[in-house]
Amino acid sequence: MAFILTFLGKGGTGKTTLAIAAAKEFASQGQRVLLAGQSSGPGLGLLLETPLEADPKTIAPNLQVVQLQTSVLLERNWETLKEHEAQYLRSPFLKSVYGQELGVLPGMDSALALNAIREYDAKGNYDVIVYDGLGDQTTLRMMGMPEILSWYLRRFREVFDNSGIGSILAPFVQPFLSSVLQVGVSGDSIAQPTNQAQNILEKGRQAIADPNRIAAYLLTTPDPLAIAQAKYLWGAAQQVGLTVGGVLLNYLDVSVTEISEMLILPEFSPLPVRSIPYRMVDNWEPLQAALPNFREAIQVPRPITIDVAAQTVSLFLPGFDKKQVKLIQSGPEITIEAGDQRRNLYLPPELSGRSATGAKFHDDYLTISL
Repeated sequence: MAFILTFLGKGGTGKTTLAIAAAKEFASQGQRVLLAGQSSGPGLGLLLETPLEADPKTIAPNLQVVQLQTSVLLERNWETLKEHEAQYLRSPFLKSVYGQELGVLPGMDSALALNAIREYDAKGNYDVIVYDGLGDQTTLRMMGMPEILSWYLRRFREVFDNSGIGSILAPFVQPFLSSVLQVGVSGDSIAQPTNQAQNILEKGRQAIADPNRIAAYLLTTPDPLAIAQAKYLWGAAQQVGLTVGGVLLNYLDVSVTEISEMLILPEFSPLPVRSIPYRMVDNWEPLQAALPNFREAIQVPRPITIDVAAQTVSLFLPGFDKKQVKLIQSGPEITIEAGDQRRNLYLPPELSGRSATGAKFHDDYLTISL
């Protein structure tokens, strides 16, 4: 399993430059590194001074780079989907639709990129994967997909099973599918692909929540807008369960370094803040030397802490005030709304299904009593 690293921040703060520097530094330490770029623009290729391809390309010892091209990923995943269809249906009907015909719908970029990273990780060829994405809410929603999709799959299947509709329709649906689609349907045949999908999503959810596996670092400049955006992304990252390990301050003028650090330290406490030098032409070494140990993200506050004995759940939600945080419980699920994001709490069996008896928001922590 690889350690996956990404950077969050306002556009123009140097996220792609930092991704390259981090990838180069990991590779210099003997780590097998994949630098995965998602932006369709030329920035990554120009900085690396090499054309990028849809498959990993070696550009230095221990370092490969790949351009995640949505159209190529869509074609490849469509073929995989048709293989699964052929596995479960005797007369597959998607075989006449070709991946080269498919257009890219909104949201496909993120889903396909996340799946590509998952597949590269599963191959075991890399110790580190540095993901150079947009570094904004799009990246965070991508990282939150496993937990959200897992909830949808589990919750709607649970509702369907408990409603009794499945048992009512089965006598009619099964003969129809058997005669028209020539597919034998049973509870096991329906459950098998669903369970496989649930297992994949659960592994993704666990990986996102583990700072030993995936971590993000905030990147900002002394610009107040960049600082405000980084702080907002910090809080939003907590909502998807992604650990933010620290803040990197990118500056252009060495003389303002100490002043800038003094200004932003209170904004991001208790995260460690580190200044990084501006890269001069093709000299990457000073920038690489200034980078932190990205694996130390385990030392920062976790997005969520569950105390089964005390029957409490604490969520670390920096960047939000009390008015922006809401606790919702319409049924057995407890939902946290912060900003424009919602998170359904994934509780252990001992606390699952309990109703919230109280909640308070203090010092960036939302503590819920069950």
